[in-house]
Amino acid sequence: MKKFLISSTICFLILGGCVSKKDVVYLQYDEINKSEVNNDYQLKFKPDDMLQIIVSSDNVESVLPFNLPVVAYQITVGNAFGQPQQQAYLVDKYGNIEFPILGKIKVGGLTRVEVIELLKSELDPTYLKSPIINVFITNFKITVQGDVARPGTYNLSNERVSIFDALGLAGDLNISGNRENVLVLREENGTKNEYRVNLMSKKTLTSPAYYLQQNDIVYVEPNNAKIQDAAYTRSTGLFISLASVLISLLTVITR
Repeated sequence: MKKFLISSTICFLILGGCVSKKDVVYLQYDEINKSEVNNDYQLKFKPDDMLQIIVSSDNVESVLPFNLPVVAYQITVGNAFGQPQQQAYLVDKYGNIEFPILGKIKVGGLTRVEVIELLKSELDPTYLKSPIINVFITNFKITVQGDVARPGTYNLSNERVSIFDALGLAGDLNISGNRENVLVLREENGTKNEYRVNLMSKKTLTSPAYYLQQNDIVYVEPNNAKIQDAAYTRSTGLFISLASVLISLLTVITR
C-alpha cells in the first residue's frame, strides 16, 4: 500500500509537469474560408518613415538632380573622409516628402507601387523619358516583448513580415507564453490601436494583425501558471513542493 501511494505521488508530480500538445501547437483549430486570407498584402507608407528613392534612366546626367547623395564623414587626426550614400526622404506628419524639383509629394497612405506610379507620372515626360524608379523604406522595424526567448527591437529589410516571422526572430514564445491572447499595438492615423491574436486558431491568418506594419509592437503575456509563479521565486516554490511531498510521505509511512 505504501509503495502504491509513493508511486502514485511520483506519477502525479510527473504528469503535473507535462504540457499537453493542444496547449502549444499553433493554428490547430477553427476552419476558415481561404478566400478571406490576404495573399496580396502591401505595406502603406506612414509619417516618420524614411524612404530611399532611386531614379534611373537611359540618360545618366538627367537623373542626377533626382538622386541627391549624402556624404557621411568620418574624421581622424588630420583627415576627413566619407562614403556617399543615397538621400533618404522623411515622410512628415501630413504624409508628404520633399522631392527634388517636384517639391511636396503626398505618399502617406500609398503603397510602394502607387508611389512609383505617382512619381513616374510627375517625371515623365516633362523631366525624364520612361524612368525606372525604386522605392524602399529604410527604417522598418518591429518590437517583440514579453514572454519570448529574445525580446527586443528588430530592424528589417523585408517589409512583408507576418506575426510568425516576428516571433521567429524573437526565438518563439517560451513554454509559459500565452498563445491565445497575443497583443499587437499599432499606430494608425495618429491613433494607437490594439489587436488581439489567438495563435492557436487558424483565424490568425485572416487577422488584420497577421501582417505587421512598421513600428508595430508585439507583446506576449505570460500564462496563468507563470503569473502565479511570479508571486514567489522558483526556488521557493520548489522547496515548498518538495517539503509538501516529504511531509505527505512521512505521514503515510509513520502511520
